[in-house]
Amino acid sequence: MSEIKINEGEEKRSLNFIEAIVEKDLVEGKNDGRIQTRFPPEPNGYLHIGHAKAICLDFGIAERYNGVCNLRFDDTNPVKEDVEYVDSIMEDIKWLGYSWHEIYYASDYFQQLFDFAILLIKEGKAYVDEQSADTIAKQKGTPTQPGIESPYRNRPVEENLDLFQRMQAGEFEEGRMILRAKIDMASPNMHFRDPIMYRIIKEHPHHRTGTTWKVYPMYDFAHGQSDYFEDVTHSLCTLEFEVHRPLYDYFIDLLQKEDNYRPRQIEFNRLNLTYTVMSKRKLLQLVKEGKVNGWDDPRMPTVGGLRRRGYTPQSIRNFIDKIGYTKYDGVIDVALLEHAIREDLNAKAQRVSAVIDPVKLVITNYPEGQVEMMEAVNNPEDTEAGTHPIAFSRELYIERDDFMEDAPKKFFRLSPGKEVRLKSAYIIKCTGVKKNDNGEIEEIYAEYDPVTKSGMPDSGRKVKGTLHWVSAEHSLPAEVRLYDRLFTVENPSEEKDKDFQELLNPNSLTILTHCRVEAELQKAKPFDNFQFQRIGYFNLDPDSKDGKLIFNRTVSLKQSF
Repeated sequence: MSEIKINEGEEKRSLNFIEAIVEKDLVEGKNDGRIQTRFPPEPNGYLHIGHAKAICLDFGIAERYNGVCNLRFDDTNPVKEDVEYVDSIMEDIKWLGYSWHEIYYASDYFQQLFDFAILLIKEGKAYVDEQSADTIAKQKGTPTQPGIESPYRNRPVEENLDLFQRMQAGEFEEGRMILRAKIDMASPNMHFRDPIMYRIIKEHPHHRTGTTWKVYPMYDFAHGQSDYFEDVTHSLCTLEFEVHRPLYDYFIDLLQKEDNYRPRQIEFNRLNLTYTVMSKRKLLQLVKEGKVNGWDDPRMPTVGGLRRRGYTPQSIRNFIDKIGYTKYDGVIDVALLEHAIREDLNAKAQRVSAVIDPVKLVITNYPEGQVEMMEAVNNPEDTEAGTHPIAFSRELYIERDDFMEDAPKKFFRLSPGKEVRLKSAYIIKCTGVKKNDNGEIEEIYAEYDPVTKSGMPDSGRKVKGTLHWVSAEHSLPAEVRLYDRLFTVENPSEEKDKDFQELLNPNSLTILTHCRVEAELQKAKPFDNFQFQRIGYFNLDPDSKDGKLIFNRTVSLKQSF
C-alpha cells in the first residue's frame, strides 16, 4: 500500500487498491489527467447501505482527485421504474453529504444506442431472433460445452434491419423478437454467447420518454456505452460485474475513436452485513407482504431506514471508510456499523433523561409542591455543549429494573436501606415500598439528603450507584420503539433449505407506550439524536405529531451480542 497526502493539512493515509490505480493513471497521464466517475443506480427501488458504499467510492474518488462524479440513472426498464425512486435516490445521496456534477440518464443515449445497434446489424454483428427466452437459455450451453446457434443467426442484413426497425415501430408484441449480438456461441465466457442487446417493451410508458421507444437496451449493452458517451474515466462496479467486463470492452472497442479514450472498469467487493439481506427482491417482498413498515422501516438496511433509525451520514461514511474496498467478497459484522454510530453520537448527542419502564419514586422528606431546576450536562464529551435545566420534585419516575427488593450483594442500584445518587440531584436512601393486590410494586419510598446536591460539597460521601430519573409532574409521555436485528441468523442468504422469511426475528420490534421523558424533549425535531442516559441512543421519529412523542432506539450504549 502506498501513501498519499492529497490536500493541505490532510494526514498521510494508506491507499486502497482503486486509489492506487487512479494515481498510477494520473502519473501516466491517461485521459489528460482527467478523473471522472459516475454513480449509476437503477430507478427501480430504494438505495440500501450497499449502494451507500458505492456512493462513497464514486463521489469520494472524484472529490479526492479534483475530478467530477455524475449521477446517471440506468433507466432502461420502464416496467420497474418510477420517478418516485429517482427522487428518493437523489435525496439519499444529498443526505449522505455528496453532490453530483451533472444528472444523466441512460435514456439520454437511447438514440445513440439505437444508432449503434443499427451499425452492428449493418456490419453483420447483430441479428433479430424470434425464439422464446426459454429456448435461447437452453441453447446457451455450459462453460465447458459450446452453445447452439440460433436458426435465425445468419439472416440477411437487410432482413435484420427491417425487423429491428419494425420492432421499434411497435409492430410486434412483447417477447416476440429480440436483437442479439453475433459474437461466439462457443466462447468460454458465457456472456459472449450472442447476448441480447434489445427487447420489446411497449405496454409500459417510460417515465421520461413516454411511448417514444418500443425497444429498450439491455444493461450489458447500455452500461458501457453510456460510460463512453459520457467521458467516464473510471467505471467502478461491484465484483459480480467482473465477468461482464470483457463484453463491456468488446462493445467499447467497436465504438472507440482514434483518440484512444476508453472508460476503465474496476471491480470491488459489495457490502454484505450480518443479520440482514441486501437483495432488492427480498427487501421488496418484506415490504409488500407487510413484514416491515415500508422501505424506511428502521429495521431495513435502506438508507431511508438507517436515517429514520437515527444513523447519521458521518457514521455511515466512517463505517464504509473503516471496512474499505477489496477484491474479494465477505460478510461484515453489523456490530461494526453499530460501533460507528455509537462513536459518532457519543461525541455529538445531547444527554437527556428518559424512563422507558417507569415506577414511581416518592421522596417522602422533600417538601410537597417544591420544584428545583437542576443543571444537567448536555454532553460530557463536548465542553462547549453546556447544560440544560431539569425539574426535580417530590414524586419522580425511575426505571423499574433499577430497584430490587431482595438485591444480591453486587446490585449497586436501589434497594431497601441502600443509598444511590439521583443524577444531577441528590443522594437518596430507600425506606420502603407500596405494593398492589398482586404483589407488584406501585411506589418506592425514599428520603433525600439535602447536603448532597449535585455540584456541592457532600462531606466526601460516596455511593456506587447513580440512577437517571424524571419528575412525575414535569415529564412528558412518550412511545419508545426498541429495534433489534431483523433476522435471527448471521447470514440468512446462506440458509438454502429455508425460506428467508422463516428466519425473521419475531422480536425485532418492541413498542413501549408508557414511557416518560424530561420536558427538554418537547423542543425536539424529527430525526434529532439523543442519548437516553444509561439506556442507549435514540432519535425522534417523524411520526411524532400533535404532542405525541415517538422515539426510535438507534443503538444500545454497548454491544450486547
